[in-house]
Amino acid sequence: MAGITPQALAARAGENIGTSEWVLVDQAMINKFADATGDHQFIHVNEEMAKMTPFGGTIAHGFLTLSLFPMLMAKSDCPRVDGVKMGVNYGGNKVRFLAPVRSGKRVRAHFKLLELEEKRPSQWQQTLEFSVEIEGEDKPALIAEWISQFFV
Repeated sequence: MAGITPQALAARAGENIGTSEWVLVDQAMINKFADATGDHQFIHVNEEMAKMTPFGGTIAHGFLTLSLFPMLMAKSDCPRVDGVKMGVNYGGNKVRFLAPVRSGKRVRAHFKLLELEEKRPSQWQQTLEFSVEIEGEDKPALIAEWISQFFV
């Protein structure tokens, strides 16, 4: 996909700018995240105990779903700004975990550009609404307003 200028992207504020490919959230991914974070709560890693909960099985950590942001963005059709030298996460204004992602489900993200402004010459701050759809379900897993910066 051909890149665009930051100014051309900024002109798209308020628009949905892309959707990612579907990504499988399987038990192996959940277990690796549990090991990385030390969060081994049974609803995430103990399949037998988790069957006895209202979830009916293991679910992904909410923070795992949120942490998929960079991968889902990379696997999306969102426009790419030419000449980016570096990007960093700046933080979030809002994050809401609305529905659990059950092990074995696929998710994809939808991205809406809320704002893109030049903070300093060649330093841009982007605010995106990031929603994660769960395949076959009505309610999204999460909706977040995420801020990042990139340098050109």
